[in-house]
Amino acid sequence: MPGPGPRSRYAPDRGLTTRMVTTMFLIGLVYVVFVGVLLVALQNAWPVILVVAGGLFVAQFWFSDRIAAYSMGAREVTPEQAPELHGAVDRICALADMPKPRVAIADSDVPNAFATGRNQSTALVCATTGLLRRLEPEELEGVLAHELSHVAHRDVAVMTIASFLGVLAGMMTRVWLYTGIGRSSRDSNTAIAMLLVPLVSAVVYAISFLLTRLLSRYRELSADRAAALLTGRPSALASALTKVTGQMARIPTQDLRKAEPFNAFWFAPAFSSKESLSRLLSSHPTLEQRLDQLARISTQLGRA
Repeated sequence: MPGPGPRSRYAPDRGLTTRMVTTMFLIGLVYVVFVGVLLVALQNAWPVILVVAGGLFVAQFWFSDRIAAYSMGAREVTPEQAPELHGAVDRICALADMPKPRVAIADSDVPNAFATGRNQSTALVCATTGLLRRLEPEELEGVLAHELSHVAHRDVAVMTIASFLGVLAGMMTRVWLYTGIGRSSRDSNTAIAMLLVPLVSAVVYAISFLLTRLLSRYRELSADRAAALLTGRPSALASALTKVTGQMARIPTQDLRKAEPFNAFWFAPAFSSKESLSRLLSSHPTLEQRLDQLARISTQLGRA
């Protein structure tokens, strides 16, 4: 898995690259086993399985970023419509020596930001109105540098591919549950296959989910590190993190619930309750872990 593109000045992260390669290998291995089980269990339907699996993969890889941006209410804006946001993106792109992505704003009081896109040429970076209203210019640049690090390291494409297996497994399980294919069959082999498919689907989904969550937490720490080193202001990013996380508690629960399904994309996760299961299996490291890393980077930069 390649690191940042040749035009990017973001610091390379060998740990992130290694984890990406390892995760993709393991998920690919499980995917091959999963499709193999489906082909054996549903011998008469193997052409349909291959077409569906291939079609879903292509659709998710090419369109998932657009679907996510649309679902989160991202509205592309011009420099005239959002001069401060565009100015901040321009400064980060100049520092990183990378192409400028499309810039968008989401009308939400939840203070957050995200980036989507398979590569630098299709990238979009979005900030919410709640974030723009609360952050100082240096804090906003730290957040945008974090998000553009995801683009430079091709995180979005990797996470899209990594999550595909879980989507396919979940779809197969739902199809089986809702249609009950083969339940009335008197063929014992077919009956066994119909029991085996949802069981394997559930196991595959669990493995895929855990692997992508582990990778996601590391990539967030990597993006924090890259942003802090690029801007040279880890304290500004730490301040933004503290401010965003602290403000979450003041956001109406209804708004947080709307944002929670997209936590993997956000700069900081939104939780509708302290007891949320998402907190236990979060796509992000804890605030303490992120602040500790930024404090260490600040110390290192001070000694340099």
